[in-house]
Amino acid sequence: MANRFEEQISTANADALSKSAYTAEKIMKESTNTLTESGNGSAAAVQKLTKAYQELATRNVRNLTAAMEALSAVKSPAEFMELQQRLVKDSVEAAVNDSRQIAELTNAVFTAAFEPVKKQFEAAQKTART
Repeated sequence: MANRFEEQISTANADALSKSAYTAEKIMKESTNTLTESGNGSAAAVQKLTKAYQELATRNVRNLTAAMEALSAVKSPAEFMELQQRLVKDSVEAAVNDSRQIAELTNAVFTAAFEPVKKQFEAAQKTART
């Protein structure tokens, strides 16, 4: 009888270890997939941001060139002052708008990149509660 009891305990321990190993393997696989997904999202995010900064730099160079051409074409000090004030106003408005757009893009792309990690974390929390 004692031998049978030991056998049942041994079988129960083996089953528990097998389930634990399966669970650990599943968690590792999910973590690897999540990190890969997040890494791909992060790479895409960096590419989008790089493109946005390149476009911004290109636009700024064009605007600076146009401003220099306009300033060199003025005929009077009054016209120069008026143009300079308009250029400064336009530049400040553009800088504020560009900063807002870059901030929104940064937030959007990195939120998307880290979404897989967030989902896995939430799933793990939900599993831990049950």
